[in-house]
Amino acid sequence: MPASGQPRRFGGRRLARSLAVAGTGVAVVALPLFGATSASAATTPSTTAAASTTTYPDNLDGWIRESLSVMAQHGIPGSYEGIHRNVMRESSGNPAAVNNWDSNAAAGTPSKGLLQVIDPTFQAYHVPGTAFDPFDPVANITAACNYAADRYGSIDNVFGAY
Repeated sequence: MPASGQPRRFGGRRLARSLAVAGTGVAVVALPLFGATSASAATTPSTTAAASTTTYPDNLDGWIRESLSVMAQHGIPGSYEGIHRNVMRESSGNPAAVNNWDSNAAAGTPSKGLLQVIDPTFQAYHVPGTAFDPFDPVANITAACNYAADRYGSIDNVFGAY
């Protein structure tokens, strides 16, 4: 006890206890004992990069979700339901689908992929950040949604062949 007869207070000073394990490659950990009001963890660039990378399954659900992510970055409207409805009507979910019998095919430009996009439309509405391949599911969905947004306001407004 100090000379004043009052118990000693630590005020704004912080005491920390460190735990170091020598020779094991374990980082030093500091644990606040007094005066700490919050704790925060240091992040490294590799931790931040890993946390911001999203992986999608290689199936229709993953392709639609990844397309929606790209679309959001480019301001292209559309919903999961609108995309899924049109994919099922156009290709039944087959990213390798090719229409060899309609008027586009008769003119030498068959419709391709999940949303049955012809090459000139794919080229005109391709979205940067996706593969430049009309058979790539994410590129096909994103380009088709970009076209539908330009022509109809959104893929959500498409209820038949477009």
